[in-house]
Amino acid sequence: MSASRKAPVHAVIGAGYGDEGKGVATDVLAARYGSDAVVVRANSGAQAGHTVTTPDGRRHVFHHVGSGSFAGAATYLGRRFVSNPMLLGRELRDLALKDVRPCIHADARGLATSPYDMMLNQFAETDRAGGRHGSCGIGFGETIERNLVPGFAFDLDGLRDPEALRTRLDRIRRLWVPERAARLGVALDEERLRLVASDEILERYVADAQDFLASVDLVEGAAALPDVPLIFENAQGLLLDQDRGAFPFVTRSNTGLRNVVETMREIGAARLDAVYATRAYVTRHGAGPLAWELRGQPWPGIVDRTNVPNPWQGTIRYGLLDLGVLADAIRADLGDADGVVVEPRLAVGCLDQIEGAARWVDDGEERTGSAESLLAACSRRTGFQDLQVSRGPDRTSTSETAFAV
Repeated sequence: MSASRKAPVHAVIGAGYGDEGKGVATDVLAARYGSDAVVVRANSGAQAGHTVTTPDGRRHVFHHVGSGSFAGAATYLGRRFVSNPMLLGRELRDLALKDVRPCIHADARGLATSPYDMMLNQFAETDRAGGRHGSCGIGFGETIERNLVPGFAFDLDGLRDPEALRTRLDRIRRLWVPERAARLGVALDEERLRLVASDEILERYVADAQDFLASVDLVEGAAALPDVPLIFENAQGLLLDQDRGAFPFVTRSNTGLRNVVETMREIGAARLDAVYATRAYVTRHGAGPLAWELRGQPWPGIVDRTNVPNPWQGTIRYGLLDLGVLADAIRADLGDADGVVVEPRLAVGCLDQIEGAARWVDDGEERTGSAESLLAACSRRTGFQDLQVSRGPDRTSTSETAFAV
């Protein structure tokens, strides 16, 4: 790879099932550079929820906007990020109340979720009942599925012409929705058909699309990114990767290095500092396997204000951190570096939530010990000497710890 960029490039990657503390890890990196940095969203979509709490007490769950925004970083929505024009405005209004007005750029080739993608997603999950896949109900996977068919596809560039967009949406609701519903085994009863046929919903989306364009600067590819510090903020986690997770309980994206490396090649970057994030325990918000699952929280004082119960994912689940699974997932992901020089390290969060002894799994057996013992075991199993450790909700609670490996 021909390296033409000189500014540092970082990535924050979840090493579990999501909700590992990627927001805090991104905020820590962004605070180094302030307004000089750009946070790049290279996978997932608006279903991501990364929480950042500032030292002065402001708190936000980031969906579209990069988690470096409190620190002044701009946001770049990459080609593999799926935008949702129906939801961005709400997030920007919420951030404005916290005195944050982010600068957002987006690759014009990025896909856009339509209301019909959300409907199909929610119809399907509702009909699956006890067999749900753990979806967030935002229509991310359905957006990707629809865009595989040229006659129903549109990207962010396709939002520019309201009349053409209106025509495309009408075609989607008339032709794609019944076709896709039949394939999913989804029943379109009278109430659902009324929702699909609503002109008010269609026109509201066209208006939302124009509001989206007023807030986001569309650019022609990642080559437009300036030579400034970049922070790739990945979403979900390695155990939900579409190619490596337990199907069908996966997200429809690559959650590790693949999209990062793709973008780095496009911009001529060759070196990457990769932070793999995990809590001191494991969570899973949604259906699917969870090894070493607990009946409840590992420690009674845990309060998770972000992952509240909802109709689509249910109640967050907890398990013990299996260091073998953690190390194997990271090792497999590093195999996707594909010529990029990666300097990996581990970020372990929520250590302040441990009450009494820490609990984890190593070599198939449950272990107990101090928080420092857990960190030493994490370092040994991953082979990473330097660990980023978080003992609180904001960046001031984060420190670096080194172990001999």
